[in-house]
Amino acid sequence: MLLHPTLEKLTTLRLNGMAAGLRDQENIDTINDLGFEERLGLLLDREQAARESTRMQARLRKAKLRQNSVIEDIDFRHPRGLDKSLLLRLADCQWIKEHNNLLITGPTGVGKSYLACAFAQKACREGYTALYLRMSKFFEDLALAKGDGRYLKLLTTLAKTDLLVLDDFGLAPLNQEQRHDLLEILEDRNSIKSTIVTSQLPEENWHEQIGDPTLADAILDRLVHAAYRIKLKGESMRKKKARLT
Repeated sequence: MLLHPTLEKLTTLRLNGMAAGLRDQENIDTINDLGFEERLGLLLDREQAARESTRMQARLRKAKLRQNSVIEDIDFRHPRGLDKSLLLRLADCQWIKEHNNLLITGPTGVGKSYLACAFAQKACREGYTALYLRMSKFFEDLALAKGDGRYLKLLTTLAKTDLLVLDDFGLAPLNQEQRHDLLEILEDRNSIKSTIVTSQLPEENWHEQIGDPTLADAILDRLVHAAYRIKLKGESMRKKKARLT
């Protein structure tokens, strides 16, 4: 078999995984001990793995995660009330499949954003789409989208995203426009998609921070029911690292 023409054809057909696999096979002394079907099967496995890796990297790029965190690197040694058994249960992403939400609360610096991004990264690895949004910046983007005609398209994108991360919720009281926007987003996702919310405020203070009792009831009804909760506590991990350095 002429190797180079075959490799060129595989590359032209965008079968890059098979091309890499074929190059590797040529460097294995015992490869001829395998039959045609076995070698072809190995090449197909290589192509499938390469395509899934490409899709996963695309999902991670679109997720725009604030931190490059992974579930496997979470620090359980720092005393912050992190329930390891709950985290490991959530790590299988079954809660996303069941369209449940996750609420992460605690003081600044205890790792809320890190955890949220780790769960989103794991979701991308499991084949789900994700998107990270910092609430203050997000509301600014929504206001701009209304002005330049992107608003409905943006809402459609958010509604289709499997896991939406709303980071730093409740840093400032919401105005009427922000309340309506948040309700619209959560209504589109209710019982269909999953949302992670992180907040320095305890959950019992969210109603007051949202304002407008009627809209606050509607927003929280769609957010907190059927939600898992991680309540962190303790000293800022950033302060601890600063002392160590």
